[in-house]
Amino acid sequence: MSTSIRAHFDGQHFIPDDPVTDLAPGDRVEVVPVIQPIQNGDADPLMRLVDLAVDIGIVDLAENADHYLYGHPKQPGHRSLG
Repeated sequence: MSTSIRAHFDGQHFIPDDPVTDLAPGDRVEVVPVIQPIQNGDADPLMRLVDLAVDIGIVDLAENADHYLYGHPKQPGHRSLG
């Protein structure tokens, strides 16, 4: 099987840009990096983080950053979808 998976490197891990459906947990793969320049239409890393937060239901990221980063209690009056 030969499949191409687009990903980005976060400094420690390769993170797939799209869901990987052709592999099972434990499958071994060979990664051959091909560096591609960021296109003007690509979201910057901060916007990717915001998009991810919204996708998983976190709508109060700014108000409750300490909760999401450090596990502190949420601030009263704020809610999230998750």
